[in-house]
Amino acid sequence: MTDYFQGNFPLQSVPLTKSVLRNPTQIEEASGKLAAIIAEAASDRKAGDILLLRVADVSYLADYFVMMTGYSRVQVRAIAQAIEEKVETQLQRRPLRTEGKAEGSWVLQDYGEVIVHIMMPKEREFYNLEAFWIHAERISLPESDEGGGKPT
Repeated sequence: MTDYFQGNFPLQSVPLTKSVLRNPTQIEEASGKLAAIIAEAASDRKAGDILLLRVADVSYLADYFVMMTGYSRVQVRAIAQAIEEKVETQLQRRPLRTEGKAEGSWVLQDYGEVIVHIMMPKEREFYNLEAFWIHAERISLPESDEGGGKPT
């Protein structure tokens, strides 16, 4: 019965490997690069209102949140697919977990240090994650030449 008590985990469950990135600035640069690639892939698929939040100082969940709007279920799924493909091509990484792709109204991709939220306008307005993370640092993104966002 004591095998399941939180304080009695066997030592084998503790990872013995250390990260290749030992310097905190290297870690931040790597996660920042990942977040930038994600934002760029979303912009390529005309995601609207792309918001990059650095949450490392206010949360242990991730270093960055990337939030964006897709204006149809098809676009939400296309944005998610574009992000997965671009990150895999450039960084050889796949998301640790993806949720909501079947429904297509809110897709969450977890890359560990970067969490991606792709939401329809109704969900984005209702859940208002930007207000919840108002104390996080907002990272400005370069403007797209093609003026992505809501279709006209």
